[in-house]
Amino acid sequence: MNELYFVLAGLGLGFSLTVPPGPMNALIASRTMRSLRAGITTGLGAMSADAVLGAIVYVVRVSVDFGPWVRWIDGVGAVVLSGMAYRLLREHRAEEHRPATDVRVFTEALVVGVTNPFQILWWVTAGLAFAYVGGALLLVGLFAAIAVWVVVFPYVLSVGVRRDARVPRLVSLASTLLLGAFAVYLALGAAGVVL
Repeated sequence: MNELYFVLAGLGLGFSLTVPPGPMNALIASRTMRSLRAGITTGLGAMSADAVLGAIVYVVRVSVDFGPWVRWIDGVGAVVLSGMAYRLLREHRAEEHRPATDVRVFTEALVVGVTNPFQILWWVTAGLAFAYVGGALLLVGLFAAIAVWVVVFPYVLSVGVRRDARVPRLVSLASTLLLGAFAVYLALGAAGVVL
């Protein structure tokens, strides 16, 4: 029973990491507008980033003080997200829907994931705390939830595209605005502005 509890707790944690709107979901949504395959590949890149961060947290399993580095992490995150927002906006304006290679789509999501301060913060707080409590079983449930999300979310968006031709444009604009908003938030954090 204890094992099942930790797997279910891991599922809950996994959905707490993946479901809230954020930079990665904006990127997944944008790529899904190109194709379902690109959306899922982006999600797999994001999941790989979580695997990297999760492995670090699981191995470290000690208190980590990122105090002096937080502003640098925010700054790097702001630059990465600004670049992503600019690219999405440029692609939308040019109506550029050429398919990118799977490797490029995957790598881009992996880089955004491992430099995303929100994912890093989640892993060094909740992820680290729960790694102590549930260990490997909790991580199994967590990654099962992430795997479900990175397939279901793009699929639902893909169905929406087939039902209404305006969905790609709306998703692209919303994704660009969301990425831009997160970039501004991180830039303010890097500048020392406390919100």
